[in-house]
Amino acid sequence: MSALRTIRCNPQVLCRSLIARSASSLTDGETRLKRVLQEKFPRASSLKVVDISGGCGAMYEIHIESDEFRGKRTVQQHQLVNQALKDEIKAMHGLRIFTDVPSK
Repeated sequence: MSALRTIRCNPQVLCRSLIARSASSLTDGETRLKRVLQEKFPRASSLKVVDISGGCGAMYEIHIESDEFRGKRTVQQHQLVNQALKDEIKAMHGLRIFTDVPSK
């Protein structure tokens, strides 16, 4: 039975794998992206990178809060993140970006 069919027939499998995944360490891809973003945004007060493709590295979700975004529109903030990850993005299927400015 395929993995997708197993998940459709037994959604608890997905829940258990997500719980196990959240308790484990970062994947190699998450670690790589986090390192690049920490270098590009050294003043980031919060940074979270999650492989939302199930661990294969095809799609990531990034949450970053940095003072470097202050005074910039959301689209400009996202452009900065895209620019920082331009080499890594080439191998991805998708990227979800959430940016914010720390409250004073």
